[in-house]
Amino acid sequence: MTNFHDPIRHLKYLRQSLSQDNEAIGFFISAGCPLSVTMPEDEWPLIPDVNNLTKAINVSLGENEKYSLLLVELQKAGKDRENIEDILSFLRGLQAVSKGGDVRGLSEDDLSALEQLICGEIVKKLDVLLPDVETPYHRLCKWVRSIDRKIPIEIFTTNYDLLLEQALDDLEVPYFDGFVGSHRSFFDLRAVEDDLIPIHWSRLWKIHGSINWYQETKAGEKKVSRSSSPVKNASHLIYPSHLKYEESRKMPYLALIDQLNRFIRRKSSFLILNGYSFNDNHLNDAIINALKSNPTGMVLALQFGSYELSDKDGGGPRYPRAYELAERQHNLNVWTFDKAIIGTNLCDWKLANNPDDEDKDLMNFVQTVKVDGDDGTTIQNVKLGDFSEFTNFLKKFIGSDMGDQSGQ
Repeated sequence: MTNFHDPIRHLKYLRQSLSQDNEAIGFFISAGCPLSVTMPEDEWPLIPDVNNLTKAINVSLGENEKYSLLLVELQKAGKDRENIEDILSFLRGLQAVSKGGDVRGLSEDDLSALEQLICGEIVKKLDVLLPDVETPYHRLCKWVRSIDRKIPIEIFTTNYDLLLEQALDDLEVPYFDGFVGSHRSFFDLRAVEDDLIPIHWSRLWKIHGSINWYQETKAGEKKVSRSSSPVKNASHLIYPSHLKYEESRKMPYLALIDQLNRFIRRKSSFLILNGYSFNDNHLNDAIINALKSNPTGMVLALQFGSYELSDKDGGGPRYPRAYELAERQHNLNVWTFDKAIIGTNLCDWKLANNPDDEDKDLMNFVQTVKVDGDDGTTIQNVKLGDFSEFTNFLKKFIGSDMGDQSGQ
């Protein structure tokens, strides 16, 4: 048994898996992906990460007395005031018990106004456009439309932005996101659950909601709608957690979590995760439980960066929850730049130097890196955890006849 993972062998397997037109193939796009979009230095990133988004919102609302009180109460509860998702989840938890009285010094109206303010600030930061037609998002969509498939591609995302929608529209890739109608699009649960959409339409499932989803009351009943762009002063449906909001908010979230579960449970399903840090335990449970029930399914998590943090960043494992899960679940594989957990086995990437495995196209995605020191030691890196590098991998093989490629 080898004590390393040969990158060429596993890149062949990935290429072969992606070439199948009659198997369930899906992508899971999460918070790290927008950071891969190239921008001028003074404009990067296109969308900030959660930490920097939170800092911007805390500054913007810093003079708001009610918001300051909310942060004080958040800290008392042991929550993180530097994470906007924790802030929004805490606020909505208070809303659930605020009927008829104040909670922690905040009234129901105070909490509703704060939710609208926070969501409005999130929309301001996330309502942006991709800079051109050669971004990682466009490369993904080019690959999606490159061949006709017997089973449609499914794209899951926890991001609230509209970057995927823009790229799909730019390249005229037909897709279904659970909503139907044109004047005021509404969520069609039956179409989602019964899969009533044409095969050539890809599926886009926004698990945590979107900046262009909103709730409104019509004839005394709360409804979830979707617009073509964010609606000002609306009650936006952004789900940073699995809190059980009132039924009208809960329904799209639960339906889309179920869709993720159903996808992974399909025979020989293959789901690729990009930009996901495994910090959402509810999503982790959904993924692992589905994998346990379906030994033929596979989830590949492509993680940005090295296996461990640098000493400057405190050292230790970079994605501890991901590693813990992958070392117990054989069909969850995790690739970092310098190491991988495959079949529960953690090993370095290392070329096997087998002449039969030479593949110049795949070698483009294996980098030889010199180890710090003077002895000239080198290691191999596979950087598909960079969303830009992964979509370059997809682009490389668009139109290739990969059906006869073999990989183990």
